[in-house]
Amino acid sequence: MGQLQLWLSALEMGCFFGLLALAYYLVLVGAGFFNFAIGPYAMVGGLCTSYLVLYEDMNVWAAAAVAVLASAALAVVTELAVVRQVQRRAGRGELPALVAVAAVLFAIQQLGGYLFGYTTLPGQNLFTFDPVPIGDTIAQPSTVVLLGFTVVAFAAAALWIRSTRTGRLLRAVGDSTHAAGLLGLPVNRIRLIAFLVSGLLAGITGLLFAPKAGVSSLSGLSWALSGFLAMVVGGTGSVWAPLAGGLLLGLVEVFVPYYFGGQSHVYGLLLVALLFFAFKPNGLFVRRIRA
Repeated sequence: MGQLQLWLSALEMGCFFGLLALAYYLVLVGAGFFNFAIGPYAMVGGLCTSYLVLYEDMNVWAAAAVAVLASAALAVVTELAVVRQVQRRAGRGELPALVAVAAVLFAIQQLGGYLFGYTTLPGQNLFTFDPVPIGDTIAQPSTVVLLGFTVVAFAAAALWIRSTRTGRLLRAVGDSTHAAGLLGLPVNRIRLIAFLVSGLLAGITGLLFAPKAGVSSLSGLSWALSGFLAMVVGGTGSVWAPLAGGLLLGLVEVFVPYYFGGQSHVYGLLLVALLFFAFKPNGLFVRRIRA
């Protein structure tokens, strides 16, 4: 494998991690909460699409629509039936809700295995065109689509949060849910929007990445951890920060096993996590508070 192909693979992995981290970021900004079920939402997006196409002979676009809507529905249910209820009973304490969401993570994985099987299914391409030559290598259609969607998704998120009323309300609610409630802001509606948009984003991300290496019901946990780590590394100082964290992890994911072999990328990711938690817990980009 040439160096250019390695860089392209690292870019693809980084964009995938960054998109998952963006889904985390939207919930954190809009609800002040870490939603660890992001990975399973992405898994549903990819696995449901493949299952409907392969076993139900459904058109790939129709299958993708069903899968993404299912991911969004799971995100809405997570907020309405789990997070909101637990926080209401626990006085909006974070720990009980985090434990409940961790349970949701594993519940969705088990549900995915029950509905779609426990084997790895090949991902489905939404677009089919010839590979794009880049120097001495080529980019597969799935790679080109994922990279293009990454740019569009981050640009749209930045525009939404900075330039729309809903985006500004999202930040206000995330900064202080209690204060936003006292000011009469629609806290519950904004939180629900944050979960809904993150579910849609995760579902699309999962189905776009699935052609890379397939998807199974067990993919959700590893994707959840990767997205969370990318957000921690990137920080919350900018909408683009999750992408920076994702790209850094993508480099580790690809180049560490290339030079050291085996499962060394696992230790590389662990080392990155330890370094950031120890020396830069706020990530690369820290959100500045105006005095």
